[in-house]
Amino acid sequence: MTIGLLGFQTTIANSVQLKGIGVHSGNPVSMTFQPAEAGTGIVFSRQHENGNTTELKAVSANVGNTDLCTVLGRSLPQSISTVEHVMAGIYAMGIDNLIVEVDGPEVPIMDGSSMPFIEAIESVGITNLGVKRRYIRVVKPVRIEASASWAEFRPYDGTRFEVEIDFDTPLIGRQIWKGDLTPETFKNELSRARTFGFMRDVERLWAAGYALGSSLENSVVISDDSTVINMEGLRYAKDEFVRHKTLDAVGDLALAGAQFIGCYRSYRGGHKVNANALKALLSDPTAYEIVEAPAVRSPVVRAREFVPVQQLEFAPWSA
Repeated sequence: MTIGLLGFQTTIANSVQLKGIGVHSGNPVSMTFQPAEAGTGIVFSRQHENGNTTELKAVSANVGNTDLCTVLGRSLPQSISTVEHVMAGIYAMGIDNLIVEVDGPEVPIMDGSSMPFIEAIESVGITNLGVKRRYIRVVKPVRIEASASWAEFRPYDGTRFEVEIDFDTPLIGRQIWKGDLTPETFKNELSRARTFGFMRDVERLWAAGYALGSSLENSVVISDDSTVINMEGLRYAKDEFVRHKTLDAVGDLALAGAQFIGCYRSYRGGHKVNANALKALLSDPTAYEIVEAPAVRSPVVRAREFVPVQQLEFAPWSA
């Protein structure tokens, strides 16, 4: 992996607003990206009806529920849910510092993918802040297992994802996506993959107060006879499902609070598995090191040439 100007921290050039609905509440949601200074990180700012705000750093330490989506905050009145798709877009586009203002309890689902968030970022542009970015480099394998699922981080000279899923339905079955993550790869191969679900689960979710905003406009819906109900069909041949699971993994691992250098592999993973794997990595200080680009005149260096810095000076995953 080579690093050019992305070896420096970035933000967006101007503010930009998106409007949509919450996939679980079904209520209208407005979200605004605001530029932020170097060292800010990604911060979600929930605007309450009484005028108060709740600020939550997008870091592993603030992850609460991971059952149906990734939630920041452990108290429902002070939380922001469904952050994974927007975090995937922010991470993949190399944005380090951003204030994400949301006027409700969840991020708008948009079309169920990350593409609308990427388009919003591209519409205002990215600014290089001239301050070196620090990375989390995996230096030894870390693995977790949960029933039939597992996930692991392994050393790798770049940022790579290898995600495999296995569903007991003919339409999906066993699928795998492998690739090095770059802004171009994410945009072209993953960003348009939508969240998906089964028609048989809809009534159960509605009764529990979830998925009230889910529709064919923001979800791929699979019928009882294992066909796609959406008139549009699939966006990525037959493997949009694993591509979306990879998109989710990118968003969940973005909560490390820093870009990582290494390979993430998972089998039958999900938000909970991703979150637990990240926590396992960050809880073992012998499994990673904090690095930054060396002080060289060349505008492009390789990830293997990055140099370690003092970890105590940089703990992006803390709340």
